Amino acid sequence: MNRLPRLLMLAGAWIACIMGCIGVFVPVLPTTPLLLLATFLFARSSPRCHAWIVSTKVYRTYVAAFKEAGGIPAATKVRILTVSFVLMGASAFFVRKPFVWIVLGCVALFLLYLMLVRIPTISLENVRAARKADEAE
Repeated sequence: MNRLPRLLMLAGAWIACIMGCIGVFVPVLPTTPLLLLATFLFARSSPRCHAWIVSTKVYRTYVAAFKEAGGIPAATKVRILTVSFVLMGASAFFVRKPFVWIVLGCVALFLLYLMLVRIPTISLENVRAARKADEAE
């Protein structure tokens, strides 16, 4: 890959990563999509940065299980939905603007669609078996 596109992707990855971290504390700023974008851009631009982001505990807990076993355990889905809805509710409470409520409502519906329809629910045993098979290779 040429140097300029690689540097632009690396800069975009760091911007997405920083914005995603800020999104933990700032209402309405999307955290998860920004961090997934950062992971994708790191994979395309910097093997070292990609290795760092995929070694984090959050990545291993949520994303790696999905990639390895093809789904997410029910308990993890409940945790994701609970945290997301609590934070979106707090955002809606503090940012009292109807437009923000509409955006949060759309995000909540999309998140429910992902968790209940699109992403398969698997057992914890499937995750453990996939991780053992991955470690054995």
